Amino acid sequence: MFGLKSQCVLDFEEEYRTLDDYQGRLSRWCPGCGDNGILSATQRLCRDEQLPPEKTVFVSGIGCAARFPHYMNTYGFHGLHGRALPTAQGVRIRRPDLHVFVNMGDGDCCSIGTAHWIHAVRMNMNMVAMLHDNNIYGLTKKQVSPTTPQGIRTNTTPSGAYLRALNPLSATLGVTNVSFVAQVVEWIPDLLYEVIKKAFHHKGFSFIRILQRCPHFLPDLYSSLLSNPDKLLLLRHDDGMEINDTIGRVYKNHEEHDPSNLNRAREIAEMGDMVPVGILYRNESVARYEDLRKPQRMPTWEQKQERLERAFDMFGIFPEDSEVSGNGNGEGS
Repeated sequence: MFGLKSQCVLDFEEEYRTLDDYQGRLSRWCPGCGDNGILSATQRLCRDEQLPPEKTVFVSGIGCAARFPHYMNTYGFHGLHGRALPTAQGVRIRRPDLHVFVNMGDGDCCSIGTAHWIHAVRMNMNMVAMLHDNNIYGLTKKQVSPTTPQGIRTNTTPSGAYLRALNPLSATLGVTNVSFVAQVVEWIPDLLYEVIKKAFHHKGFSFIRILQRCPHFLPDLYSSLLSNPDKLLLLRHDDGMEINDTIGRVYKNHEEHDPSNLNRAREIAEMGDMVPVGILYRNESVARYEDLRKPQRMPTWEQKQERLERAFDMFGIFPEDSEVSGNGNGEGS
């Protein structure tokens, strides 16, 4: 666990925070990596919403995308492979006052983290989960991932990927209690920002699949989408995404899609001829787990400290003549 540069947060009058206030370490992602665009859009959101860094936390697992918390000047938790979501849920249920974001790669979420992903959707806790989907394992140098298109050659499938790629949109839309599903591409910055903003303001578990380029291992994967804007379908609606005129002129295929229509959302997720961009589904009436399990009375800081010290004592090693004996229950002899 790591946090802000300052260990003390004073209650001064709030000042306007700039983008620099949310900049952590310098990015070590490859030049042209789509993760950089996602980082910029997220920092812009934090700036525009004036999120207090001491009230904001980014959680990740393992992979290229998992370096995200290092590049944000907020609290962060760089955890274990596939375990970002349960860690974020633990943060959320004990600290409901925090703004919680989760960043995962396609392996982190859709392979080793699949069980956590499915149940995170079902529990519908209030957080933003961003799936950085570049269709490849970049950190382990071009291994096949669950979302790798069939036939793509990787270091673990030199003859080509054998199976059809997993569809994260269809999988998420099929889970009980799903409340927000969106898809966007990282090379349209304004749409990327707007989708993340909509997800942030949604009350529940917001799942965003972000198609992102990996220029090092799969440089040509999305070249057809970049060269032919007609392959993208923009989802627009008064209760969904608003498309500005500039983007609307470049990307001419639009659909008036009501995000409350779950059946149509599932049909759109299965499209094979075009790639949908926007909000597929949104429903804020779904119950949130942290509300159902909210304690009637939160413990005081003194009670928290007492419980923490008692837990530490359970694993402590004390001299035989110490007042605290190692009797296994944290109590004195």
